[in-house]
Amino acid sequence: MKRVIKAVAVAAVAALGLAACGDDSGGSGSEGGTTELELLVPIYGDLTKPYWEDLVEAFHKENSDIKVTLETQSWDEIYTVLTTKIQNNRAPDILELDAAGPAYAAEDLLYKAEEIVSPETLADIEKSFVDSALIDGVAYGLPTVASTRALFYNKDLFTQAGVTAPPKTWDELLDAAKKISALGGGVHGYGMPLGSEEAQAETSIFAYGAGGTWESDGKMTIDTPEAKEALTFMKKMIDEGVTQPNPGATDRTPLLDVFIQGKIGMIQGLPPIVGQINEKNPDLQWEIAPSPTKDGSPSTLGVADYFVGFDKGEDKQEAIAKFLDFFYQQDNYVKFNDNEQFIPATKSGAEAASAKPELKIFLESLPDAKFYPATNPAWAETSGAFKSLVGQIETKPVDEVLSQIQAKADATG
Repeated sequence: MKRVIKAVAVAAVAALGLAACGDDSGGSGSEGGTTELELLVPIYGDLTKPYWEDLVEAFHKENSDIKVTLETQSWDEIYTVLTTKIQNNRAPDILELDAAGPAYAAEDLLYKAEEIVSPETLADIEKSFVDSALIDGVAYGLPTVASTRALFYNKDLFTQAGVTAPPKTWDELLDAAKKISALGGGVHGYGMPLGSEEAQAETSIFAYGAGGTWESDGKMTIDTPEAKEALTFMKKMIDEGVTQPNPGATDRTPLLDVFIQGKIGMIQGLPPIVGQINEKNPDLQWEIAPSPTKDGSPSTLGVADYFVGFDKGEDKQEAIAKFLDFFYQQDNYVKFNDNEQFIPATKSGAEAASAKPELKIFLESLPDAKFYPATNPAWAETSGAFKSLVGQIETKPVDEVLSQIQAKADATG
């Protein structure tokens, strides 16, 4: 879900196209008593398109007066496709996207979330995920896939190093990482990816764990006491040699492979990693624990994608709500998340998923999840600054690095 960085900028440009088009959407509308809906969704994996094809077919059997036309696009292509559709006055009726989807509400292009699902469905969705993409305090996006970060750890390395329990605090994290690193043989205590792939995620985990946030009153707040405390601790881990070499040049994906190979004691990760471990190294002895924080209080980084409904001046609100209510029915929704290896954002879905022990920690952390301020137009530049600059804490003072990132954020804020 790191695509949100690119997507916010795309949303701002594309929204101008639809806003300029007024209510003449050029869509298919209703013909012969049948309401036609265009559904545009991203492809997560091999099971995405078959799932939606089956769901649309099942929906049609129960709702013969509504015709849903499905379009799937890769994450690399969906932003461009969406922009072109909007500029040509052909916005989809229902869109699944990251936080760039709800961002269209800033241009008054969307239905409110409460207008496109039933009250019962809305009440079933975990509030923290709905609130993660508010626009001026109003919800327009309905979470589809959700996730939090958690600490994956190697049980064998813990045993060899004499670490008896997963760390809950930063001090415990550092102590455990020291003991594991002391094993030698190319083993590193903690995997800290601060390269260009997802440095903003790793930094956010620690900053949120210190009680920090990246936004206040619509402004980016990067150079804060909480952020300084977080980066200072991260730098301490690097300086004491308990991470892999050169964190600033290390991306998360290849580093996860090193963990799966059994050479890293601890690393932050998402639920899909479970499947990767089972595929690549099923003999690995691993477990999951909550992300350690400064004082052990619960906090984690949350991410989500969303459904939004475009209000094109046509009478489609009821049809959109029928389809989305159908999608959020427990069996339909749980199957979707099982396919994509994420955790459900609904309470009923979480209850169904609770039978899976590998999801327990992720599910329990949902209410404490904090999110990127991804609907803020300045976040794209800010996130890019994290990716290019935060890895420099290895060789530069924390104050200098934070000041540089704040300057980048201010330049676009």
